[in-house]
Amino acid sequence: MTTAKNILEKLVSFPILGGQSNLEIIAWLKDFFESYGVTCHLNYNDDQTKANMHCRIGPAVDGGVILSGHTDVVPVEGQAWDTDPFTLTEKEGKLYARGSCDMKGFLACCLACVPEMLEADLKRPIYFAFSYDEEIGCLGAPFLVQDMIKTYEEKPKYAIIGEATMMEPVVGQKGICIYETTVNGSAGHSSRIKQEVSAIHEATRLILWLENKMNQLIDSGHTDDRFEPNHTSLHVGTIKAGIAPNVIADRCSFHWDVRVIPQDSVQEIVDDFNAYCRKREAVLRERFPEFRIVNKEHHPPVPPLDTPEDLDIVPWIKKLSGNEKLNTVAYAAEAGQFAEGGFQAVICGPGSIAQAHRANEFIAIDQLEKGEAFIKRLIRELEK
Repeated sequence: MTTAKNILEKLVSFPILGGQSNLEIIAWLKDFFESYGVTCHLNYNDDQTKANMHCRIGPAVDGGVILSGHTDVVPVEGQAWDTDPFTLTEKEGKLYARGSCDMKGFLACCLACVPEMLEADLKRPIYFAFSYDEEIGCLGAPFLVQDMIKTYEEKPKYAIIGEATMMEPVVGQKGICIYETTVNGSAGHSSRIKQEVSAIHEATRLILWLENKMNQLIDSGHTDDRFEPNHTSLHVGTIKAGIAPNVIADRCSFHWDVRVIPQDSVQEIVDDFNAYCRKREAVLRERFPEFRIVNKEHHPPVPPLDTPEDLDIVPWIKKLSGNEKLNTVAYAAEAGQFAEGGFQAVICGPGSIAQAHRANEFIAIDQLEKGEAFIKRLIRELEK
């Protein structure tokens, strides 16, 4: 019998980072399912270097459940690992490897239960959905969702995204989008600061605008105490500019992200920021006609998740998980994209998010066992 641990050992051996081709792990997953006679569907990106994969076990009827996870992981470069990050290592009840917690542990729990799913008298189907490039902006999930809608005549009802939550149901997540802003000014001697246009000075005004916008949203009551922090955040993470202290910088670029609570809109914030940028351009072009500010979106906004408590999935996931408490998370995930696709979505999976993205990432063996027990209870529910 193939156990979740055996499967996890294989899954973590694929060192596929966000942005890289995931075809090798997709091929392994496809072979795994086809060895059980399950038909798989692949959905490729434009240059055929990456693929989403989905499949169905059970009858082609409405009301099924999607079990979803991503196939990529974050880098290990520069982190002080005590073990090989791509070799599963067991120590004191914990399984160490990159992706063991985020989120190949959940995938392993699901795959280990495939034989039981096939033997079960399912009244509603179970779908598997595996995406690419989650770690760099949830890029693959929108195409995965749309391909599933197009492929199956019946409609699944629920989507469970198995990010690490210690098997506690999560009904809300923040949305996110990342931008690069580039300011083009005029170079010159630093003594001419009033005659030239410093890209650094103007970028500083823009950065302060972003911070002030965040504070304005908070002050105007745009808060949601289910989240920590309880507000939309705007943060500048990198800035690059200048060649010398006595040279006015003609170029400055900075990266920033916006993480919205469900009541706020990324687009409205960005529209306000763009309007301020146009005002600054109008002012500075009187001094330097070629002054401009360019905002570049790194990826489409990832929508927040806000699953109402009166939806059917809420009591159902409480029952399956054995947890009555409903949580929210500040990180972004693919659940909001599945909700946009028309599925009742929650996040629930084994392991602690505190272990994700760090050196010596691990999932506790008891969490892996709880994840597998969760899937087995789901099978029993779908037999009713």
